[in-house]
Amino acid sequence: MLIAGVDEAGRGAVLGPLVLCVFAIDEDASDRLKQMGVKDSKLLSDKERERLADIITHYPHELQIVSAHEITEYMKKKISINEMEAEKIADGLRLLHARVRNIGAVYVDSPDPLPRKFEIRIRKYLKGSAIENIKIISENKADFRYPVVGAASIMAKSTREKEVLAMKKELGDFGAGYPSDEKTIEFIRKNLKTAKLQKYIRHRWETIQRMKTTELKLEEFF
Repeated sequence: MLIAGVDEAGRGAVLGPLVLCVFAIDEDASDRLKQMGVKDSKLLSDKERERLADIITHYPHELQIVSAHEITEYMKKKISINEMEAEKIADGLRLLHARVRNIGAVYVDSPDPLPRKFEIRIRKYLKGSAIENIKIISENKADFRYPVVGAASIMAKSTREKEVLAMKKELGDFGAGYPSDEKTIEFIRKNLKTAKLQKYIRHRWETIQRMKTTELKLEEFF
């Protein structure tokens, strides 16, 4: 019997995709991940994360890469980021189950303060599928508690970093892509209207909305 772990990377970014990973391993072999040094990707150096990603990439996993444009479209429809994540997790679980068939339980790092609420969100999108009654363990900070979730975290982060690297080859160095990164914010300010940047911006993010509003006010003033 397999167990699966779910985590994401890029949730809070203003540029680029959000990446979700559903990662599976035989329940009897899950301790092997801990022995390898697998843990939440935030606790690893870039070099160590990529080393582990190369080792564990052969285990069954499913990636959901949600573009900035797609995130903007969800937000236009008033669909929350948590609801969007739940839908994508369900998609990933169904796809992975179709390949491996024997996932008995899934451990999910819940972004909802009430983890049970996030479980209910996911189950809504599993209705009518072969795994609608799968055991879901939804917890806050699951990426710190369960190596299988840490593995999902590593694969999601490694994949997002590759996506970001490809973006930088096209756009130039914009930093980490998060609102806490001054380099990212300055880059967006200077290039807010640049055509090639538009598909990578999460236009409905509050940070971007404030920039656009400020720019409009300055145009009116001058």
